[in-house]
Amino acid sequence: MGIWMADQGGEQRYLAARRWLPQVGAIVLSYFQGAHLERVKKHDGTDVTKADREAEAYLRKMISQEFPQDSITGEESGETLGSSGWRWIVDPIDGTAAFVQGVPLFGTLIGATFNDQPLIGVIAIHALGESVFALKGQGAWWIRNKDAEPVRCHVSSQTQLSDAAFCYTTVKSWDQCGAGKAHEKLRQRVSQDRGWSDCYGYVLVATGRADIMVDAKMHIWDNAALMPIIEEAGGRFTDWNGRSVIDGGNAVASNGVLHDFVLKLLSED
Repeated sequence: MGIWMADQGGEQRYLAARRWLPQVGAIVLSYFQGAHLERVKKHDGTDVTKADREAEAYLRKMISQEFPQDSITGEESGETLGSSGWRWIVDPIDGTAAFVQGVPLFGTLIGATFNDQPLIGVIAIHALGESVFALKGQGAWWIRNKDAEPVRCHVSSQTQLSDAAFCYTTVKSWDQCGAGKAHEKLRQRVSQDRGWSDCYGYVLVATGRADIMVDAKMHIWDNAALMPIIEEAGGRFTDWNGRSVIDGGNAVASNGVLHDFVLKLLSED
């Protein structure tokens, strides 16, 4: 930990990502629940708005100014290659569907990897003033509202699947992946199932307010920020095959104790 932090600039980037959040939030919230919000469909059928594009453009500008040798991968503007070994992976609005519908559970995701190892994760739920962030080896931290001080956050201590709270984004994505039966089996086994969706479900797991979050369709810009946060909060983050990767195409986040139970149910479908 000390080598990459001291010599490779991990802490500098971690603090920078957190410093950029207020301006990203100002951009995004200037459009939220506004009559002037326009959206278009991308080739994959998902929505994109001017807010997505402006927020990503701001992040790209700041990264390029402060860390010009770093690579950047963004959901809206693709890949910019660098030479430092660091790669920023950003999703300016995770949960654009919620955003355009005026639901405040969308967020900005900023992740950073060094030599392909996910080391930094930041999630900002702008409309709630809530954020979580982590630097590998330094724990996960939670700001409950914009005026609060950061507090250390931890996953739950739940040991029984029958008492667990399970979150997901959309049932339709499970059906599209042929995993509808797995969703139903998991839903039947837990105490609560809620569509507290997109990155907010992962915030709930990291802060111990939910025990399991599973998504059937994920991209690298979704996962990159999530893995360091969940792991530093004491949980586990994998794809459905149990691999600790950020490009597996799906995701399971849990308090760790329940993880293998969930993977087993998913594999039985």
